[in-house]
Amino acid sequence: MKKVYVFFADGFEEIEALTSVDVLKRAGADVVMVSVTPNEIVTGAHDVPVLCDKNIESCDMMDADLLLLPGGMPGAQTLGECEYLCKTLKRQAAEGKPVAAICAAPMVLGKLGILNGKKATCYPGFEGFFDGADYTAAPVERDGNIITGKGPGVSLVFAYEVVNMLFGAEKVAELKAAMMVEE
Repeated sequence: MKKVYVFFADGFEEIEALTSVDVLKRAGADVVMVSVTPNEIVTGAHDVPVLCDKNIESCDMMDADLLLLPGGMPGAQTLGECEYLCKTLKRQAAEGKPVAAICAAPMVLGKLGILNGKKATCYPGFEGFFDGADYTAAPVERDGNIITGKGPGVSLVFAYEVVNMLFGAEKVAELKAAMMVEE
């Protein structure tokens, strides 16, 4: 079973985080929702409280198949201020393992140098953090082991690309049929 860690901080974008969690669980991933704040209950940008499975202090994440960062502000900024998460993201990327970020969260990857030499996208205005990256403004961008998404409106497309990376196109097609996604 593929292990995915999704990181939460107050001010996260609910549709990006919860769509990813939902679609990954439907695909059969073992999804762990991790708070990077002292509390395991975090509140989204639109005042939706979510109870996470764990606090980052109780995770080593060495078994991660993919690390995922939802956007939203100030949630994405808080993720980027979590030293343990940043260290883990750098290790994951250096090992060639998948990392995904959407909306404002790709700025975290940009600041860490993870996007250097990669095509990437984000919510408009955050591309200034993409030093050494090729900002494409595409809805979703996949370059090697990195997936980035533009914003809330592409949450489902982003989640399907994450599933594609972990499980393949056949699983995505299966999910789209079951979820009544028409193309």
